[in-house]
Amino acid sequence: MSQPRPFVIDPTGADRHAEYQALRARGPATPVDVLGLRAWAVSDPVLLKTLLTSPDVSKNGRAHYPRFQETIRTWPLALWIEVQSMLTAYGAEHRRLRRMVAPAFSARRIAELKPTVQALVTELMDELAAVPDGQVVDLRERLAYPLPIAVIGHLMGVPQDQRSDFREIVDNVFDSTLTPEQAQANNLRLFEHIEELIATKRAEPGDDMTSLLIAARDEEHDGSGLTGVELRDTMILMISAGYETTVNVIDQAVHAMLTSPEQLRLVRDGQVAWEEVVEETLRAEPAIKYLPLRFAVTDLQLPDGQVIAAGEPILAAYGAANRHPGWHGAEADTFDVTRRMKDHLAFGYGVHFCLGAPLARLEVAEALRQLFERFPDLSLAVPAESLRPIPTLISNGHQALPVRLHAAG
Repeated sequence: MSQPRPFVIDPTGADRHAEYQALRARGPATPVDVLGLRAWAVSDPVLLKTLLTSPDVSKNGRAHYPRFQETIRTWPLALWIEVQSMLTAYGAEHRRLRRMVAPAFSARRIAELKPTVQALVTELMDELAAVPDGQVVDLRERLAYPLPIAVIGHLMGVPQDQRSDFREIVDNVFDSTLTPEQAQANNLRLFEHIEELIATKRAEPGDDMTSLLIAARDEEHDGSGLTGVELRDTMILMISAGYETTVNVIDQAVHAMLTSPEQLRLVRDGQVAWEEVVEETLRAEPAIKYLPLRFAVTDLQLPDGQVIAAGEPILAAYGAANRHPGWHGAEADTFDVTRRMKDHLAFGYGVHFCLGAPLARLEVAEALRQLFERFPDLSLAVPAESLRPIPTLISNGHQALPVRLHAAG
């Protein structure tokens, strides 16, 4: 069966919704070009769930992607398949690595973090309240960014003077408009900052996840602990995933409420909880549009007769799948907080389901609750159509979210 010409994924993310529709129109899975790399984008949620739970699909490019070495030398998003952490692990190796990180996100640990999250949000609200009336505020800069950075910094024990550097570097990890040379330079900066953090916490360990991971690296000698590279790359995963994704969910949730006044009214009237707003935001505007990459371990026969050959890359098209009309009906593109079935793939599916999901949900719900309580007249300061997406095919957020905190006059 001949394959259609690859659909080119826009690296700038200029019109994600049109792109989702185009992908779905080409069938459950279709060949795509991702910054020059040929892959299969899967936009059908049923097929995507099947592949995400299949032992015949791997995230380990070293083991299952014949062009791995060539790709990591030339592909701008090479870090996404090059790191050695649970993000790219397969089978028993994934279980070993995930088991070492899971305690940081246990129900008990998240419950313990709740007062910290609430206090951090309150502090940010107090800072916003000090803004003079009439002044425009960028809520991405003043709320969506600082909250996740503070929370993940607290969890990982990142010193205050190192947090601002991590922000710029992590943003670049998700930027798909960088050249291979720019991306490689950014990766080296990231490695240097992580190694600096490891050295700091090794010299002065604390009650944080970085110190626990270092102890596991230094004390386990039976092969069950982390290697030096796994320690570094696990910390990259936890800091970048714990920060960048939550920034975008806060951004998108606030935007959704400010552009859907009837939906906001339902929350204020007590008919809908903020937690339901979070879930509908995750469905309609997931923080990750596309997640690179998985690889076929063996030939995969698709329902429509196409075959993903062994070794071919697979791109999880989460944004397109979440809005699939076969899953959420004819109104799948509509933001609706009263939607009875808000099931989504925003945090992945199967063994790679995001461990940080409960923490992200807590942060976003608390940010929304306090923001709209403290500033009942909050409004966008610019037309919604003038907002610009961040330049990436991976993340889903706005470059800025300018608002007025109080009603005019």
